[in-house]
Amino acid sequence: MKYRITIEQDEDGIFIVQCPSLPGCISQGKTRQEAILNIQDALKGYIESLKIHNEPIPPSIEEEIIEVSV
Repeated sequence: MKYRITIEQDEDGIFIVQCPSLPGCISQGKTRQEAILNIQDALKGYIESLKIHNEPIPPSIEEEIIEVSV
């Protein structure tokens, strides 16, 4: 499954990452890569919890990259 995440660096240099499709699913890391790995783990746990509680799982996103000639 694919989910869009946002990554922001705070004033202390920590990378904060969250998934808008899964409210409250937030993580962080000292590096961008660490933050991404941590949110992947958080996403897995979040989705597993949704399954356990018979809650709907937000659909995976689909994106395509297109080229535009200007």
